[in-house]
Amino acid sequence: MANRLPIIVVAAAVILFLLYSSVFVVNARQQALVLRFGEIVDVKSEPGIYFKAPFSFFDADTVQLIENRVLRFDLDNIRVQVSGGKFYEVDAFIAYRISDPRVFRAAVSGQIELAEARLRTRLDAALRRVYGLRDFEAALSEERGVMMREVRDQLRPDATSLGLQIEDVRIRRTDLTAEVSQQTFDRMKAERLAEAARLRARGNEAAQRITARADREVVEIVAEAQKESEILRGEGEAQRSATFAGAYQR
Repeated sequence: MANRLPIIVVAAAVILFLLYSSVFVVNARQQALVLRFGEIVDVKSEPGIYFKAPFSFFDADTVQLIENRVLRFDLDNIRVQVSGGKFYEVDAFIAYRISDPRVFRAAVSGQIELAEARLRTRLDAALRRVYGLRDFEAALSEERGVMMREVRDQLRPDATSLGLQIEDVRIRRTDLTAEVSQQTFDRMKAERLAEAARLRARGNEAAQRITARADREVVEIVAEAQKESEILRGEGEAQRSATFAGAYQR
């Protein structure tokens, strides 16, 4: 019995190793591709514990875990030109999920980074096309929703070829580019300065009119006062003369 103990221990270790290497777990946020010599033999889309051929068989079966939840990536500062010719910067994001793991592996070797790089290129092109058919105000109006749906619909065929499903596309921001913003600021500044100059000129003109009217009124008041003074002085002289004449006669 003592001689058999090492054999039993080794056998148990081998069995445990084979069991460990044969089991894999898929959680609720994952799906798994079972590969046999590099070829897909099964897809596990439900969470659970699964079995495959153990490592001892020349690593015949391997498992590639793939995301099974909605993913998102952002694309910022996309330069687009609207129908009026001006350039704007757009921030947008895509929400997507891996809908066909087999196609996903065949197209991009199951690499999310490669898939998103291709989606970025297509999103950039779709945004340029959609904005190019409209003026800037459309992105700020109720038509914004229509624009997002158009971008989504343009992306879907390309996404399907990558094994992806586009859940949503959102435009987060649409702003003037830095150079256009500076040009707009300079134009608005010039307009404000011109308006201020017009107001100052109008104020100076009004001030001159008020001053002239005040001067005219002063002249008229002084003239009227002088006239009244002359009349009163004349009346006083006449009264004094009459008084002197009466005194002389007595």
